[in-house]
Amino acid sequence: MNKKITVLPGDGIGAEVVEATIKVLDKVASLYDHQFEYKFADIGGTAIDKHDNPLPQETVDTCRSSDGVLLGAVGGPKWDNLPGNKRPEKGLLGIRKALNLFANLRPVTGHESMTDSSTLRKEVVDNVDLMIIRELTGGLYFGEPQERREVDGEEAAVDTLQYKKSEIERIVRQGFELAKVRRKKLTSVDKANVLESSRLWRETAIEVAKDYPEVELEHMLVDNAAMQLIRDPKQFDVVVTENMFGDILSDEASMLTGSLGMLPSASIGSEAPGLYEPVHGSAPDIAGEGKANPLATMASAAMMLKYSFGMHNEAASIDTAISSVLTNGHRTGDIAKDGEKILSTNEMTDKVLEALK
Repeated sequence: MNKKITVLPGDGIGAEVVEATIKVLDKVASLYDHQFEYKFADIGGTAIDKHDNPLPQETVDTCRSSDGVLLGAVGGPKWDNLPGNKRPEKGLLGIRKALNLFANLRPVTGHESMTDSSTLRKEVVDNVDLMIIRELTGGLYFGEPQERREVDGEEAAVDTLQYKKSEIERIVRQGFELAKVRRKKLTSVDKANVLESSRLWRETAIEVAKDYPEVELEHMLVDNAAMQLIRDPKQFDVVVTENMFGDILSDEASMLTGSLGMLPSASIGSEAPGLYEPVHGSAPDIAGEGKANPLATMASAAMMLKYSFGMHNEAASIDTAISSVLTNGHRTGDIAKDGEKILSTNEMTDKVLEALK
């Protein structure tokens, strides 16, 4: 099978973790007799430096012509003082919008060998296995107006939280579909006691639930959900929520695995190629030093093989290799305990390549 992959290294450690992941994809292609063709494009701060635009049209066109998109990371202090529409993060938001990637899937799976890396008690995080589905193209991040203005003679700012019922329905339905093939429980997170948008969200979830009688639906306010993720994360199977809530909760959930550097993600739509990226940021403080943990990007590539290419065995081979490497005690600096040997990005990559079968 031949597949075209657009590669967006982005900023900071993005180039390093993407380079490591391409080695893994090439090994998978060799093992399973596939061919992956890579096309590189610019996004984020790198694109600003080269094109004065965080998302050049050429990048959008290249992504649209591919079968899947692999992204490293965007952002960094170099571009912090730019106006809002010129910041690197606008490139990330823009590519999601341009490809109509409305669903962000963030699996949170605890590796038994990694439970000591979490700040939570071992019995709390052992065997955690949940999926957070975040609505990605609506809500507060995209609502208009979004501007500075004068109110009562002083400077003020306004952001708009807006959702159409159809936007809510499609993301909630995505949650039910995934819950149906997992443990058949869906937790819909909102703030229906305060926000009108959340009341529409809850009403819509109840309507969609009629099509999935085999799936248990529960509603949870976002503040309680944040608490429950730490108190008892194993109560969750699939969590579906709106854009900003999902952004915050999924980063919180990363601490269940011990490091933000361990979490992959997939952004998918109904037709466009999916976008696959690690949850972690660009970590400019360690960029170029060979310290980055590439495992989340590799796991994101496994999600691309599974969800965009239908290569389930190939995806499982990457996940199994990562699990084997961790079980054997190999660690990068972000997940190492005192006294443990710390591997470089390249050394960790070599361990995964050795484990791939």
